[in-house]
Amino acid sequence: MPSESNKFALRHKVRVGLIGADIQMSKSPALHMREASLHGLDYSYELIDLTLRGVAVDHLPDLLSEVEDRGFAGVNITHPCKQIVLPLLTRLADDARSLGAVNTVVFHDGERVGHNTDCSGFYENFRQGLPDVTRDRALLLGAGGAGAAVAHAALSLGMGHLLISDQDASRAESLARSLNEQFAPGRASATGDIEAAMQAADGLIHATPTGMRNHPGLPLDGALIESRHWVADIVYMPLVTPLLALARDRGCRTLDGGGMVVYQAAGALRLFAGIEPDAARMRRHFSELVGADAAPA
Repeated sequence: MPSESNKFALRHKVRVGLIGADIQMSKSPALHMREASLHGLDYSYELIDLTLRGVAVDHLPDLLSEVEDRGFAGVNITHPCKQIVLPLLTRLADDARSLGAVNTVVFHDGERVGHNTDCSGFYENFRQGLPDVTRDRALLLGAGGAGAAVAHAALSLGMGHLLISDQDASRAESLARSLNEQFAPGRASATGDIEAAMQAADGLIHATPTGMRNHPGLPLDGALIESRHWVADIVYMPLVTPLLALARDRGCRTLDGGGMVVYQAAGALRLFAGIEPDAARMRRHFSELVGADAAPA
């Protein structure tokens, strides 16, 4: 029989990472490595933080080359690189192509293949966390890479009409056009009038960095949130953002970003390592990682 050291040497080794800015608080390394270890993998997950390295997003080509040269199986991609990465890839999987954003890059046979697990992550989190809310009309704040994924998930969940607002009005308009082409005319529209949108909406989906520790504050005037609204936030550091805290105080039903990060991580792990992760087990692990903040609203 092989020695313990030989057994370890025979374990399948997988090296991956995360590229983005201000990511030192990310739970992805712990989520991936715990689950991978339970599948018998020798798995490492490295944070490649633009902020910590003191580089801008224009260094992304060098970072991708670096991790390729180091033998990584792939990398997750987060803010602000999810759309900037597109021209640096060999090809896109169907999900990433339809979304125009990538959060997972797999290196295989000399190719860089872009995928998106954010959409399925938000879909599953919303399906489980807010299964019976009214979905006639919702306001989405943020039309970047994460916003695009969330928008597709929202319409796939049966949202009747999605109003989209972004600091860059042209980006909101472009996303609305793309959604109407892929789903049906009239399913989405861009808006610059957040007050009117909130008056018409059943709920709010927040997909910008506002509320993260390095981006404090609220993404809209808090007075616009009423008890009749449901509020879903994709930020998970902190798990209870200022937006969710205010919404809970108003009596709103809320959904934090914890479930989304778990389900997108499970999807990425599947792509990187070719295993079938136990998402429920990963959800329990996430709750351990974030502590009491993970308690349901």
